[in-house]
Amino acid sequence: MADRRARPAPKTAGPASKGGRKSGWRRTPPPPSTSSTGPTPPSPEPSGSASAERAASVVEAALYQDGVRVSSHATLADTYRELREAPAGMAWIGLARPTEGELLSLAAEFDLHPLAVEDAMEAHQRPKLERYGDTLFVVLRAARYLDAPEEVDFGELHVFVGPDFVITVRHGAAPDLSAVRRRMEDTPELLKLGPEAVLYAILDAVVDGYVPVVAGVQNDVDEIETEVFRGDPEVSRRIYELSREMVEFQRATRPLVGMLHGLMAGFTKYETDDELQRYLRDVADHVTHTSERVDTFRQALTDILTVNATLVTQQQNAEMRALAEAGFEQNEEIKKISSWAAILFAPTLVGTIYGMNFKHMPELSWSFGYPFAIGLMGMVCVSLYLIFKRRDWL
Repeated sequence: MADRRARPAPKTAGPASKGGRKSGWRRTPPPPSTSSTGPTPPSPEPSGSASAERAASVVEAALYQDGVRVSSHATLADTYRELREAPAGMAWIGLARPTEGELLSLAAEFDLHPLAVEDAMEAHQRPKLERYGDTLFVVLRAARYLDAPEEVDFGELHVFVGPDFVITVRHGAAPDLSAVRRRMEDTPELLKLGPEAVLYAILDAVVDGYVPVVAGVQNDVDEIETEVFRGDPEVSRRIYELSREMVEFQRATRPLVGMLHGLMAGFTKYETDDELQRYLRDVADHVTHTSERVDTFRQALTDILTVNATLVTQQQNAEMRALAEAGFEQNEEIKKISSWAAILFAPTLVGTIYGMNFKHMPELSWSFGYPFAIGLMGMVCVSLYLIFKRRDWL
């Protein structure tokens, strides 16, 4: 980066970038410059939604020397110009959902690797740490716990760290990098350590942001356990949704452990400050603890889901048993009713036959006809009763 600082004039779009390596990202026109023949007319300012989008993308761009902010700029071009003129300055540029043109401008100015720029454009990357020459490219997944819907919201952060610059590209609401900037500006002795110190502060903020998420998830797990044993019918859906969030949380935290160990492995090679080494080791301890808690949550949710399935099966079996018992009792009642109906039907049948108004009918003139009919009715009823009794219908 020393060559770039030595050239006070703005860069022009040439066939090759610094060091003779051709850049595949210089597709945007360079900022207007002043030639010997006269000033170049300024290009018209973007209007409407494009201007608003550009203004919203550059969250903050500032220049620092010896840990102290010396200037702030609303545009990238002003930041570039002052950084070239600064003998020992560091630029810290914060962007939120930047446009492609802004990323290409940064790539041309700071010679960012095309693959890293492409990742920053597309987002939806896994957490990783890659080194391209003198530039570190870090992808982080930040998280925050939303109390109202009781869910975890994930954001994505891309960080470019060079010898004299830090560029943050944020996709999502988390993390709050303005708090990181205030913290670093309040501790100039840490900020004067350079871009690596800013990277530490960003890593620390992301990992600290996991603490309320872990606490919120712990409360959710406790509530789910209560709902499971209370028999809440909606608990299965809540377990499933929280399990999916824990998968995302695991994907955000687990790679960080390897990333921080990779940074610590390069302490000696890149002559990292001793105090900064201690800070990074502390962040590594915290992220390891968080990763272990997330693994515990995921296992606990798996166990709770198994217990819930067992309880639901037991409840279904109990309901089926109750239905079977109710059906058996109902069947017994139907048997009794049917038996008594058959017993009562026999004398009704005999009486109906003898109640028909026919002049010529057997047994009408027989003196024993009435006792015979009564006896027949009684015999049939007693026979049916004994038969049903023997079959346990009565």
